[in-house]
Amino acid sequence: MQVEVWSDIACPFCYIGKRRLEAGLEQFAHKDHVQIVYKSFQLNKNARKDITYNAYDALSARSGMSWEEAKEIHERLAKQAEADGLDLRFDTLQLTNTLDAHRLLHFAEQHGKNNEVAELLFKAYFTECKHVGIHETLIAIAAEEGLDPKATAKMLISDQFTDEVRADHLKGESIGVSGVPFYVIDRKYAISGAQPANVFLKALETAWGESQPLTVLNPTSVEVVPVCENGICKNK
Repeated sequence: MQVEVWSDIACPFCYIGKRRLEAGLEQFAHKDHVQIVYKSFQLNKNARKDITYNAYDALSARSGMSWEEAKEIHERLAKQAEADGLDLRFDTLQLTNTLDAHRLLHFAEQHGKNNEVAELLFKAYFTECKHVGIHETLIAIAAEEGLDPKATAKMLISDQFTDEVRADHLKGESIGVSGVPFYVIDRKYAISGAQPANVFLKALETAWGESQPLTVLNPTSVEVVPVCENGICKNK
């Protein structure tokens, strides 16, 4: 079973949703058969790499609310995230363009480290307040998961995986993604937003049940089974 997660590294609800998905998955009896793949969905493709204003300035400018109101909203969000075991530090968070971080996710996927690198990127951005738009940070994150620093650096200075990042975004829009996080289970069931863990668990159980072959419930005490096969009706 595959769970595709359309998200952006700069989305706090994507980080919260990651924890809730993991909490639901932990209760799922077949969790070892679930593959989670993070897909790219940039919220601000035109963002600069180096940004001098902070998260409160950005929300205030976008929404028209006061700086104090923007700060209060972020503080409430940080408090909410604490319940999921997360430490979101909006005071010192470094806003940036996330294209290269998404390219790193695609690079990591080629090496079986997509989910692990996604975790490190979220932590670096929201908790450690590192600049995830610069190559030095991304190379260090890749190395932490055992990816070759030289190969990572070579990828980052090229435009490799840029088309894949754009393709993820377009694919997401084609299946109805307008905001993130957005979860798709086996391209059959979708969950929008950072839902509670039990929502993820129920969806996983439903998808798993429908993906399994039928179980024959004939009572074992019946020795003769009346059945028609290949045009012949007989007792077996």
